[in-house]
Amino acid sequence: MSDPNVTSTPEMRLEVVILPIADFDRSIKFYTQKMGFHLDHDVVYGEMRIVQLTPVGSACSIVLGSGPLANGMTPGSIKGLHLVVQNARQIHDLFTERGIEVSDVEDMGGIKYVHLSDPDGNSWEMQEIGARP
Repeated sequence: MSDPNVTSTPEMRLEVVILPIADFDRSIKFYTQKMGFHLDHDVVYGEMRIVQLTPVGSACSIVLGSGPLANGMTPGSIKGLHLVVQNARQIHDLFTERGIEVSDVEDMGGIKYVHLSDPDGNSWEMQEIGARP
């Protein structure tokens, strides 16, 4: 028996995650030049700078946050954001070539991970999950 409250819930999509950072220009360079994110926009609104970037192929973006936009989060406080990739070894080698310090590929029973951090210490997990049913 299905719960009528669940079936009547409108669609919700996670499309933006705020990432607290200390230096906008350093972070933009890291995410665009090293990780290959697309710079969606970089605007100043009042006293806030709003920078949104999207990983290639993703429906979810990050917004770099500082001051009021960071909602009290400190730079480097976001841990374990996951990006699903087709080939962990390939992303490991690519990011290493681009100068990102990454972990070795870790195989956790068929799910492979590569770990890295941005210049502020926010951490990312590149996850290869293999074939999906």
